[in-house]
Amino acid sequence: MRITKVKITNFKCYEDTFSLVLNDGLNIIVGSNESGKTTILEAIQLALTGLLNGRSLKNDQAGYLFNLSTQEKYVKSLCTSTPLPPPAITIELFFSGSSSELAELEGDGNSERAKVSGVVYRIEFDEENYKDAYDELVKAGELRSIPVEYYTVGIKSFARKGITPRNIPIKSALIDSSSTRLQNGSDVYVSRIIRDVLEEHERASISQAHRKLKDAFVDDKNLQVINERITSAAKISNKAVSIAVDLSSQTAWENSLMTYIDLIPFQYIGKGEQCVIKTKLALSAKKNAEATAILLEEPENHLSHTRLNELIADLTDQHGQKQIIISTHSSFVANKLGLEHLIVLRDGKVARISELVASDFFKKLAGYDTLRLALARKAVLVEGDSDELVVQRAYMDANKGRLPIQDGIDVISVGTAFLRFLELANKLRIPVAVVTDNDGDVAAVAAKYADYDRSDTIKICFDPVVDTGPLKTKDKPYNYNTLEPKLLQANNLAALNGVLATSKKTDDELRIHMQANKTETALAIFNSKTAINYPDYITKAITP
Repeated sequence: MRITKVKITNFKCYEDTFSLVLNDGLNIIVGSNESGKTTILEAIQLALTGLLNGRSLKNDQAGYLFNLSTQEKYVKSLCTSTPLPPPAITIELFFSGSSSELAELEGDGNSERAKVSGVVYRIEFDEENYKDAYDELVKAGELRSIPVEYYTVGIKSFARKGITPRNIPIKSALIDSSSTRLQNGSDVYVSRIIRDVLEEHERASISQAHRKLKDAFVDDKNLQVINERITSAAKISNKAVSIAVDLSSQTAWENSLMTYIDLIPFQYIGKGEQCVIKTKLALSAKKNAEATAILLEEPENHLSHTRLNELIADLTDQHGQKQIIISTHSSFVANKLGLEHLIVLRDGKVARISELVASDFFKKLAGYDTLRLALARKAVLVEGDSDELVVQRAYMDANKGRLPIQDGIDVISVGTAFLRFLELANKLRIPVAVVTDNDGDVAAVAAKYADYDRSDTIKICFDPVVDTGPLKTKDKPYNYNTLEPKLLQANNLAALNGVLATSKKTDDELRIHMQANKTETALAIFNSKTAINYPDYITKAITP
């Protein structure tokens, strides 16, 4: 049993319905901050368990859960003659698999009206109980926010029947190493996963042992003396007041027992170790082995390179048995687990590396920082290291010494793979400028990038003029149409001699020197105290 699709409406950053198809095994979700990665994990967890951040929303809804734009539109409409109805949060999970449990969830009670198995989690206005009270508030003009106190929470199957998380055969485990939710000193998730690992008779054995512990505690003579004193001092009734161990429910032991790791309470070990332990517990759980979704939030947090390698090895071994959904900013995690599983988020848009024409290229470059382009607010793509240094210095000169990255602009050296990166940029509508040489054939460059001529997010920057001359190097015609000769053309011999600390007597001598020492030339320009002029196509690339 697997989650095949999640659809989210009005929940946190998602206003219009956001739909994401999931892989059966491994899903690696990447995106910049605030792109909605965590929201997807929270939505899945909420729909499966009714819990958010470890607490139930049944009687504890909050306005911040609603999309901000949705809230603003709703509140503004209240001042008009046609107010909008109170907005609702909807999370739909579509399931696949064959079992009697899933069959009970089958129906067309979903936004697609498809007859499939799944559940709908809704936070919505309780019209049956609060319509009159709500109408009075609207009429009086007293509403300034979503009236969550009039809302109700519920889960229904696609068969349109009200259900509880117990009726959902797919279980979830949300693991976030950046936070630890404690319950009487013990991590809530660890307590739950240990409980789920145990068989019924084992849980009964623990409960009995816990009861014996309580009896021994109550029978202690020192405690009996203390309880007598409490009863005498309290004088609140004729009944005895005493201290005891909570056994008010069959699962009281879950709330009062603490998890230890090598005799150290779980909450006191490192957060990285906590993340590893939680994940391994979830992976090793025997119960529901074929029906567990593991939701892992940024596993790279707090982990050393070695421990991250160990965790990734476990995930790689196990994702065939369990559905794993990971959010990450780490290229290492994405590359190690396989770029074919990569799902890139940006502004509510989704791109899958496996669906790109350039997918093989990205998959084979396991050592490349694959996520830089996807996570950049803007990017400038250049061919090599020398171009990268010169473009960065040009930007600094135009922006009071600020590096491009300080303004969210990543200058990325991509070799000759411009078109592959542009495919990803175009898919996600990432603002990108390409800085490239014309290499003496303007028509060829224009044809190469013709597909992006009308794009409003992509700029192709190159010099439209082809320069020629008599110079030869090693009996071959010198290429006057690369970065270095264009820099000389934008300046002069004396200016560049000063910046490069050279004493060349002719332009041709300097051209040959710059061609033979590309990196040193670029470094000298980058570090120079004297600003130079830049070719127009570079200026165009760094201009908004």
